[in-house]
Amino acid sequence: MHFGFCGAKKLIDVFLIADSSALSTIQSCLAAYSDIHLIGNAATAEQALTDITRLKPDVICSQTKLSGQSCLPLIEQIMEHQATPILILSSNDEPDFLAAGAVEVLVKPTPFSEAVFGKEIARKLKILSGVMVFSRIANTTIAATPANPLPQAATQAAAKPALVIIGASTGGPNALETVLSKLPTDYPLPIVCIQHISQGFLEPFISWLNGKVKLPVSIARAGQLPENGHIYFAPDHANLEFDHQGRFRYSTAAEYLHYPCVNVSFHSAAHFYSNHTVAILLTGMGEDGADGLKTIAQAGGTTIAQDQASATVFGMPKAAIENGSAQQVLNLEQIAAALCKLRK
Repeated sequence: MHFGFCGAKKLIDVFLIADSSALSTIQSCLAAYSDIHLIGNAATAEQALTDITRLKPDVICSQTKLSGQSCLPLIEQIMEHQATPILILSSNDEPDFLAAGAVEVLVKPTPFSEAVFGKEIARKLKILSGVMVFSRIANTTIAATPANPLPQAATQAAAKPALVIIGASTGGPNALETVLSKLPTDYPLPIVCIQHISQGFLEPFISWLNGKVKLPVSIARAGQLPENGHIYFAPDHANLEFDHQGRFRYSTAAEYLHYPCVNVSFHSAAHFYSNHTVAILLTGMGEDGADGLKTIAQAGGTTIAQDQASATVFGMPKAAIENGSAQQVLNLEQIAAALCKLRK
């Protein structure tokens, strides 16, 4: 799926999966947001599957239980047959729903405020409506083995890091928030993020992320030199590279179906920063980033891939593990811990 703005304000079609009492609360919370269009709702799994297939919403918003039964099997079926970004509303953390394919879990606050909760739901729905998701296919766990040895340069002691660069796609917003929110205010390195996202949705995502992390977050500007302790995102309309001075530059080419491309940024980082690069490949469908991660590993940089258990979609990190470019395979908490240990 791909969404963007075409002049007029984009209406976001949302389908609700909730029983009558929860439905009333969610509708009340979202009543103030004219750009969120509630196109349907269902109180049973059967009805939800039928209506979602027919209506094809931009985003699904679901509670965790219907009539006392977990919605987890329903989420799995949706992601298998009608892949759609899903926001789960819960009273506590629900990692199983993320593993099943939901992109985000929003925990109901205590004390509860309709205005505050509605604002947070609306913000997340707008972000999720611009994230591309794909059918979720069960994967077997992959680990580095002698059959997939690391590139020779990866076994050498890495030089002092000068840049952290992260690639992500489906499930990336939640994964990035988990990792980046752990970094301290005095973080010593610049961080560059390449997130697959539809045009028009990057700015609200960055606005949301700025409220979650301790470091300033912004879109990388062409000609700008990355600063330590800043988080930069590639633009949603071009690839992000580094020029011969290490400044950001934008690039486009006919062969790219979407921007930004993780491989382009990873290759550019390997060329300029060489073994001073720390590269991480997070959740996402397909193989974007795997080849670029290998280039960074061959240059002597540090490379990390997200593990299967914590990934919404294991495609991109799996490809990096299979091609031997991932020196470490870590979950999100371990990735955050590893980044916190880096010193310039």
